[in-house]
Amino acid sequence: MTETSKTVTRVDLCEAVYQKVGLSRTESSAFVELVLKEITDCLERGETVKLSSFGSFMVRKKGQRIGRNPKTGTEVPISPRRVMVFKPSAILKQRINGQHRANGDGNEQPEA
Repeated sequence: MTETSKTVTRVDLCEAVYQKVGLSRTESSAFVELVLKEITDCLERGETVKLSSFGSFMVRKKGQRIGRNPKTGTEVPISPRRVMVFKPSAILKQRINGQHRANGDGNEQPEA
């Protein structure tokens, strides 16, 4: 099975909003930027961002630890930091595995 890989960019998202919502290209771009900025601002504050039927973005704190350079074996301290984690919803997991069906009103429902 051959899979093609395409990277979706901000420009692609703006174009999709332009095509599907009917805003101007400028308004579509501003809309996408506003949504991404709101998500980023929430994550900066340490808040969890939950998008129904899509997933959750969370910030986790990692403490200091000792790491090892795999090439030399030298131990190196790794400083404490915050990392972002994405947890996909069950619906998204089902969709990416092709387990969804249309329910007649244009909305897709996971298979039972």
